Amino acid sequence: MSLPRPQPSLRARAVRYLAQREHSRLELRRKLSRYCDEPDVIDALLDDLERTHLLSGERFALSLIHRRQQRYGNLRIAQELGTHGLAADATAAPLQALKDSELARAQAAWARKFQSLPQDASERARQARFLTQRGFSSETVRAVLRGAGVDEDGSGDPAP
Repeated sequence: MSLPRPQPSLRARAVRYLAQREHSRLELRRKLSRYCDEPDVIDALLDDLERTHLLSGERFALSLIHRRQQRYGNLRIAQELGTHGLAADATAAPLQALKDSELARAQAAWARKFQSLPQDASERARQARFLTQRGFSSETVRAVLRGAGVDEDGSGDPAP
């Protein structure tokens, strides 16, 4: 007969979650609330994790941006960061850096999905919807569909 395994402490659970990937404070609070009914205990633990730099809003923002930037535009990434309850100062610098690469990222996402520029209005609308749903700005969508940075053969490969 084997003895039951002791349940990990709340701190051990939090550190295990953070070892898997970065979490926002809000996200980690939600996950830990399944194991503890006292919000004050969870907040004290989260404060301690932030004090020891195991939990960081800035690192979480950078991690999320890194995971999402190849598929999504600035608008969608900013919206997702907002749902995690991050302070504006934690996300301002990474989002500003992301703006510089939006056109290139939109062209890459477009090239993975489509082989050529749209030839009629319905195809143009379909390609525009694809990019818009991924959070690229309307001016970026227009630039991609105009062929900005696309070779003359229409292959979708960014121009050097």
